[in-house]
Amino acid sequence: MSELDSTTHDWDLFVIGAGSGGVRAARTAAAAGARVAVAEDRYLGGTCVNVGCVPKKLYSYAAHFHDAFEDAGGFGWHLPEPPRFDWPTLRDNKVGEIKRLNGIYARLLDGAGVSLINGRARVLDAHHVAVGDEIYSAEKILVAVGGWPWVPEFPGSDLALNSNDIFDLAEFPKRFLVLGGGYIAVEFASIFNGLGSETHLIYRGELFLRGFDQEVREFTRDQMAERGVQLHFETNIERIDKSEEGLRVTLTDDQILEVDAVLAATGRRPHLEGLGLDTLGVALDDSGHIRVNERFETSVSSILALGDVTGGPELTPVALAEAMHLVRCHFEETPPAAPLDYRHIPTAVFCHPNIGTVGLSEEQAREQCGQIRVYTANFRPMKHTLSGSSERCLMKLIIDDASDVVVGAHMVGEEAGEVIQGIAIAVKAGLTKAEFDATVGIHPTGAEEFVTMRTPTRR
Repeated sequence: MSELDSTTHDWDLFVIGAGSGGVRAARTAAAAGARVAVAEDRYLGGTCVNVGCVPKKLYSYAAHFHDAFEDAGGFGWHLPEPPRFDWPTLRDNKVGEIKRLNGIYARLLDGAGVSLINGRARVLDAHHVAVGDEIYSAEKILVAVGGWPWVPEFPGSDLALNSNDIFDLAEFPKRFLVLGGGYIAVEFASIFNGLGSETHLIYRGELFLRGFDQEVREFTRDQMAERGVQLHFETNIERIDKSEEGLRVTLTDDQILEVDAVLAATGRRPHLEGLGLDTLGVALDDSGHIRVNERFETSVSSILALGDVTGGPELTPVALAEAMHLVRCHFEETPPAAPLDYRHIPTAVFCHPNIGTVGLSEEQAREQCGQIRVYTANFRPMKHTLSGSSERCLMKLIIDDASDVVVGAHMVGEEAGEVIQGIAIAVKAGLTKAEFDATVGIHPTGAEEFVTMRTPTRR
């Protein structure tokens, strides 16, 4: 503990937030010899572990069993009775797994020699932080508090769930509505549809997943609709009212839907409330994110920030990469020679079927590269020749014609994230289409299409 006028700091680095980025920065800085403390007021592991990537993927796995049961008959497997989904089992098993991961994070911090302080931290000045009634001083303060769900205001908006609430519902909604058009919206529409809900997705734009490759978006739309997700584009929620049967949702196109639950998957905003950064004059951008330079310094140089609060790609691996780069900049003898490279970051959307993507979309490539070649494969996977499913798979490569470099790779299909992770290495390395063509495929797999596409679909 220190008084505000102390000249000796308690810590070299005081991290606010024990999410993925904060914990990685704390552990890596401690390994470099820094004295480090972390303050967290909610749960270890942050959004990803507790109300994000991890529980979402577990629920996605659960939803895929619906497909597996239906597909099994074509392969000779006949269940003795119709499968029955039990929501409390999934929900409660998820809780147990998250508790296990929380414990792992606590042990990781302890093993690295990082002190964990329970409570919401508040920045007092450039070198002092208060947690409850205690005041701590630090040479550098790192803000890594992530984001918090945002729900737009409209009559009855308080009846909508946010993405933090959705994992622990007391009862499973037989009729489910999702508002939004980003990752979270399309993922949870797919998940609850797969678990057995009558599912609606409402989006104000003409098509969801803005910023993704247009062909990928259209293909995903068609596949989700084929699976039974009821898609409502170019409309919005006007109001939500309680009804005898659940919730009565009135849309701006005058359509009325009766549902049991509404998820407002309408985005997340930096969780900066109460941190005290406004009184210090820490600069924010127009969207409310903290401005940082390539060393992750804010306008107050001793206060650093990384992850979702800075407005970059809101992905856990990005926060981890930023944490390691930040530590190299501030706590290691040899700083990095260049800023962190944000090009060619792969990502996945765990809708059904999955999306995996890395590099440029076709639209971006036409704008940035000029002349391009596009190779596509749109096919029914071998598995479904016996399953009877109509599900299809899309694979796509985008080539800069002048250099022959593969500048984009996209997939919509089973295990797309797993496949694209490997392809991302090749795209990041700047390999050419000729080098893809020279690679021997693994047969029979869907992934071999990425090295067997020979004829351009279009230029």
